[in-house]
Amino acid sequence: MRTPLGLVALTLAASLTGSLVAPSSADTADRAEEAKYRWSTTVVDADQSFRGLDAVDATTAWVSGASLTDGGAAKVFLTTDAGATWQDVSPPDSEGLNFRDVEAEDALTASVLAIGEGEASRIYRTTDGGATWTETFRNTDPKAFFNCMDFSRGGKVGLAVSDPVGGKFQIARTKDRGRSWTVLDDRRMPRSTGEFNFSASGDCLVFAGRNAYFGSGGDVARVYRSTDQGRTWAASETTLPTGEAAGVFALAFRTPRAGVAVGGDFEAPDDGTDATALLRRGNRWTAGGDLRHLGEDASWSRGMLLVVGQGGEDGGSSISRDLGATWTRFSKAGFHTLDCYGADCWAAGGDGRVGTVRIG
Repeated sequence: MRTPLGLVALTLAASLTGSLVAPSSADTADRAEEAKYRWSTTVVDADQSFRGLDAVDATTAWVSGASLTDGGAAKVFLTTDAGATWQDVSPPDSEGLNFRDVEAEDALTASVLAIGEGEASRIYRTTDGGATWTETFRNTDPKAFFNCMDFSRGGKVGLAVSDPVGGKFQIARTKDRGRSWTVLDDRRMPRSTGEFNFSASGDCLVFAGRNAYFGSGGDVARVYRSTDQGRTWAASETTLPTGEAAGVFALAFRTPRAGVAVGGDFEAPDDGTDATALLRRGNRWTAGGDLRHLGEDASWSRGMLLVVGQGGEDGGSSISRDLGATWTRFSKAGFHTLDCYGADCWAAGGDGRVGTVRIG
């Protein structure tokens, strides 16, 4: 919700006359949450910007990223001791790649997506905890740019989404747990001229039960839903901002028909107004509560919603106890990506940082 102009004038007048302004209710709520939850943060590799994350359980997680050094190697790291130590399990010959998404079954089996135009979009898979990797997909369309992927519960079916080619989003699918991928026919995909995905956090495409969803931005901010493993899709508009760097950045679902879309505008990273939208039933997205930072990723933990965002001077981590209607920022620490397993939440971001916090 935008601040009424009259309230801005009153606040300015108070400051000019030297009046003391009481802390806002938002500031008070923030401090109350800050006292409850604090990120425990470690730097895994300062040369990496992490945007891929999958928390397998309370002790096992994978993160993936890209080098902050031009032409440097993209890395994948694995922990099996709740983040006390991290092992570099990166695929070989990853110089210049950008691993924006990682999806894992357990401590041994995972797939990682490299994003980019043409052949820069690739998927690698390991079944031995990263000791060896197999390239299972390489994009051959020079106009395609794959952004994120996810697997259904059980891991048999997986989908990856590319920015539109010829005015329609492209979907790659696996039906054998990621061993092979096929780009699907797009004839029944809605027209999407002027739209694109954001590979902000690896969660622009997610499964929720048998449904799959992905978000878009650009000329319109929409959420697409498929009930048939990616063969057909229906699009619904959201209330999130639109623009060249604005739209839906990530999705998180509590049930197959109830969830949250988060995003914002990377050109206005300190503005969290209208940065969340809610799906409570059916296919209609309504405005959620405003954030005090970008919403790059979201996750559910014990019936509560967490959102993280890293950008501008006012990033942070926020929590909602009313299904996204209102939010309080419990930390000014910002991250790009987030995943919770029960009460244990993991986050990762720039400068190789990984954080953990327990929600309860």
